[in-house]
Amino acid sequence: MPEPAPPLLPAPPARMLGWQRVRFVLIAAFVSSLLMKLGSQAPYLIVLLRMLIVGFAAVLSFGLFERWPARLPRWSARWVLQVAGVAATIPFAAALAYALTTADNSLPWWKDKLYLAGMAKISVYGLLVAPWMAIAALLRQIRGEAQRQALAFELERSRYERNALDARLRLLQAQVEPHFLFNTLANVRELVEAGSPQASTVLASLIAYLRAAVPRLHGPAATLGQELELVRAYLDVMHMRMPDRLQYALHADEAALDLDCPPMTLLTLVENAVRHGIDPSEEGGRIDVRVRLRDGRCRAEVADTGVGLSQVGDGLGTGLANLRERLQLAYGDAARLSLMELQPHGVLAEIEFPAQRSAP
Repeated sequence: MPEPAPPLLPAPPARMLGWQRVRFVLIAAFVSSLLMKLGSQAPYLIVLLRMLIVGFAAVLSFGLFERWPARLPRWSARWVLQVAGVAATIPFAAALAYALTTADNSLPWWKDKLYLAGMAKISVYGLLVAPWMAIAALLRQIRGEAQRQALAFELERSRYERNALDARLRLLQAQVEPHFLFNTLANVRELVEAGSPQASTVLASLIAYLRAAVPRLHGPAATLGQELELVRAYLDVMHMRMPDRLQYALHADEAALDLDCPPMTLLTLVENAVRHGIDPSEEGGRIDVRVRLRDGRCRAEVADTGVGLSQVGDGLGTGLANLRERLQLAYGDAARLSLMELQPHGVLAEIEFPAQRSAP
């Protein structure tokens, strides 16, 4: 069972005076200094300096209560503490600003009516504006955190979906493996029981084939070149079993050999043609495998001159149903598998899917 997502942690110290907050203070101080200069006899730079002191003090207070205390009572909210802290900081910051900017005066600023009125003006202005700025910053922060959490959730959901698809593909491949192996071993058993002198040769060819094929059964992907090698080895084994009843040929565009495809794709079609087309026919037949690359799509065809669909019906076993599902999982609606009856007899199985190559 997955663990619940951890609560949002307070901002790191570097974010207390991050560039976004510094930029916000600079802009707010510039605008506020223009307003405060109206009716003030102090030079503009002094007014700007006072507003900068007040602004940075408010931001530091906002950042402090964003991190401290680490735990709050359940009945309290951190955003309330931050807004209240900013509001409480304004009068003290205004007093500090006047103390620093009037340090050279012989008379303390709190004894000068003009300074005292200016400090009160800044305090009132700050108390009216700063808390709302803090709330606006909190809303932006909450929206940003929500967007980041939504993105993280979407990425996690995509990862789970991808893992589920991979697991489903591996399950289908595990179903293909015994299906193919048992069918091939049954063919060898028939030769042994019949006392055929070819049994030893077929078994040796089968062992060589399995030595090359089994490691690829568990791979997530194969190339069409590898698939054609497996198909050729499989047809060699089948040809030894029925040399007078099976002929075959393989044709492939050179550019299509390194294209990706799900493992056992072509082999499933060829095995289906042998089992349901050539085997039931007294005369046997021919299998032609063609792989072509056209307009960014790959088309693979397996044609046989066996008994045809009308003799075996539409239920051609689990192999094609399994292959359809694997193509759907790998390519979605961009892949298709179709069967067509040939005249005078036989079947054409065709798959088409996007031409894709693995990154080197």
